[in-house]
Amino acid sequence: MTDAWRLLIPLLPWLGGAWIGLGMLTGSRCGEAGERGTARIALLCTGLAVLGMTVLDLLAATKGILPPASRITWLESGHFRVTLGLLTDLPALVMGTLAAGCGLLTMRFAVDYLHREAGFHRFFLVLSLFVGGMMWVALADNVVLTFIGWEAAGISSYLLIGYAYDRRTATCNATRAVLTNRFGDAGFLLGIAMTFLFLDTLEWRNVFTGVAKLDSLLAGMMAAGFLVAALAKSAQLPFAGWIARALEGPTPSSAIFYGALMAHAGAFLVIRLEPLLWRAPFWLAFLMPVGLLTAVYAAAAGRAQGDVKSALIFSTQAQLGLIFFECGAGLFEVALWHLTGHTIWRLYQFLLSPSYLHLSVQPLRPVPGWLANSRTLYRLALHRFHLDALLDALITHPTRALAQEVRLLDTRVFSRVAGRPLNESPLPARVQEKDHAVAPGNDVTRGRGMLGHILQDSARSLAWIEEHLILKSSGEGLLGALTFLGGYVSRIEEFLGLPRYLFLLLALTFVVIL
Repeated sequence: MTDAWRLLIPLLPWLGGAWIGLGMLTGSRCGEAGERGTARIALLCTGLAVLGMTVLDLLAATKGILPPASRITWLESGHFRVTLGLLTDLPALVMGTLAAGCGLLTMRFAVDYLHREAGFHRFFLVLSLFVGGMMWVALADNVVLTFIGWEAAGISSYLLIGYAYDRRTATCNATRAVLTNRFGDAGFLLGIAMTFLFLDTLEWRNVFTGVAKLDSLLAGMMAAGFLVAALAKSAQLPFAGWIARALEGPTPSSAIFYGALMAHAGAFLVIRLEPLLWRAPFWLAFLMPVGLLTAVYAAAAGRAQGDVKSALIFSTQAQLGLIFFECGAGLFEVALWHLTGHTIWRLYQFLLSPSYLHLSVQPLRPVPGWLANSRTLYRLALHRFHLDALLDALITHPTRALAQEVRLLDTRVFSRVAGRPLNESPLPARVQEKDHAVAPGNDVTRGRGMLGHILQDSARSLAWIEEHLILKSSGEGLLGALTFLGGYVSRIEEFLGLPRYLFLLLALTFVVIL
């Protein structure tokens, strides 16, 4: 296998998704009649990716660590250069093989599980996007390309949590998940910026060798951004509340996202950052209490759950906490083995979860005594220690309030400046009632005190100027004057565009020059 063909391996699932999407646009992939073709495309492309990863694994096993694949320049500006290339060290090959293999198994399971579902084709399109994104997270040879795969996996997660978009619960939980992970993405971008600033490179290999030249402060600043991304993606404290609400999607998406691959992406990023973390001992030690506390939290919350998927997701979260603890203890190789075994086992359990209720003949396992004997602890575990409410208060509600304020600004200010009637962009009913209660008609808000009256008079004057001089659409005011003047300017421009006037201007130019 030549170097050029290596770059095709993580692109194969994306090519399959593009093929499915094109069929959906043209109408050839729709309804039950098109399910077989969609499934074949997804399985073929992902299966070829598995085959390519197997070949890479065999080459690495027989020849040792493979040389880097040939890099293709994708973006270049000055000395800022982003390439398309593959990293083929042990963590990359392990995670890339897991991504392709788990993706193929999940797709095969979903063919029968989602038969005759209205969103069958949409599911396989998004799942192909996710598998390709996870392969780029594993195999990308530079930080920017890793982030692109990271974002592709994130947007796929959002789309499949909200798979049943006609249900408010699904869309709200998808929004919670994506908003929480935006904080992690911001940390990732900060890490990319500091990597380029401190090391003048974006390639992982140069980062690994260049961190030896950094002091602990600069290395810690770089590590902090990436660790925020890893903690958010793997649902570690304090971002632990979103993952239990992410199970609204179909079982295959829950299996591959939160049981197998998606939740493990943060842990993989920490393993990838091993050379950097050794230069930042504070953050290395920080991972131990965070991972341990997350494991304790997830174990307690999981024991109070009554459904199988919630119990499995908290078990996954607890195991991820232990993986972070192992990384903090410096056992990165152990953490990689732990991640590999847990990914495979948890995928199997999630895919089997729909059959658990039919296979199980025993009642649910009772709550352990240490939890049942403490009413307060049991209540906290049942409500997941109120982390959902905390995340809503800190992230979801402020974001929603900001969106409403932006919408109000757009409707009350920008729409009026553009001359668009207010009824074209109606406000929510409660906002309209509030506005009319305070300021009926076109009156401005009432002010109090001397400063309030000054502001009120100024606002009223500006409103009068806006209404009578600027926003008049019937030929009056400033707009009418500008329209009248613009007509004469247009006529002058037409005359100057005639050949005789162009010749006259050219002659005058030569006269001035000579």
